[in-house]
Amino acid sequence: MTVDENVAGISNVLLYGAMSAYLFSFIAYAGDLADGAKEIRARDARAAERAASTAALGGGGAGTATTTALREPLVRRRRAAAVGTSLFAVAALLHLGSVVTRGISVHRVPWGNMFEFALTGSLVVAVGYLVAVARAQRAGLGGGRDARYLGTFVAGPVLATLGIALRSFYVEAAQLVPALDSYWLIIHVFVAILATALSTLGFSATVLQLVQEKRDRVAAAGERAGGVFMDALPGSAELERTAFRLNAVAFVMWTFTLIAGAVWAQVAWNRYWNWDSKEVWTFVIWVVYACYLHARATRGWDGKRAAWLSVLAFACMLFNYLVVNIFFPGLHSYAGV
Repeated sequence: MTVDENVAGISNVLLYGAMSAYLFSFIAYAGDLADGAKEIRARDARAAERAASTAALGGGGAGTATTTALREPLVRRRRAAAVGTSLFAVAALLHLGSVVTRGISVHRVPWGNMFEFALTGSLVVAVGYLVAVARAQRAGLGGGRDARYLGTFVAGPVLATLGIALRSFYVEAAQLVPALDSYWLIIHVFVAILATALSTLGFSATVLQLVQEKRDRVAAAGERAGGVFMDALPGSAELERTAFRLNAVAFVMWTFTLIAGAVWAQVAWNRYWNWDSKEVWTFVIWVVYACYLHARATRGWDGKRAAWLSVLAFACMLFNYLVVNIFFPGLHSYAGV
């Protein structure tokens, strides 16, 4: 089939529109974090004034009163977060339109090369975030503890991924090479996209967890922790649980990706395993995530140690995508994925 260049052009226009909306969404979410920091400072100042008044009147328990006041949750309307979420939803719709029209233009699923993998994978991340926001709202989680705290840390990476994909991986819409023209492309690569997207969300939660843990250590030492806006985010324990759940589901999908890839290799090359660089690194990623889950679930690792294993696993995934795909020749070189 021939490529429909007009539809491919529409896909690119929609992509640029999505990137613009993601950018403004990122700015709105960043503004929400800044507003949260200001309100936290104001809350702390009020707590300090109340503690000083209590001490001046000779009341006992001033320190306890201060600690209790500082732990009071923020209740704010978060207009900037609402604007950011609305813009993010618009961006996701444009992003979805870009993916769909890209597929229509080439008459196939749009994940046959590195650019299309990034395009579809970042869309899954965006949709996953919106689902989390919707579920949190239905559960009645409000204030500073709803899922919108991840907005800045999702919109930014999604925008960066699309920018890098356009700058470094973009290829004109074209048909697949014969070896990729198989129903296994739909199964194997799409599940890999889902696994990568969930791992990306898990990595974001892990990074925030590490930051929160460092701030907790600073606070325990009696010093004022920096990054006041982080007080509006969940604590390190909650972030760790979120990261673990995301990585656990991603691991199951990555396991299926590994198995499906072996079956496809048997169909295409009459061998389940060829020691291709891509195959090897896919297995390395699986092993590191398995170590992380094993250490976290059965060895009692939690907190910082488990978090760094999670970071290592995601670093292996990035290496597989950004380095192995480009610089390591092998049976997967023609695919770019």
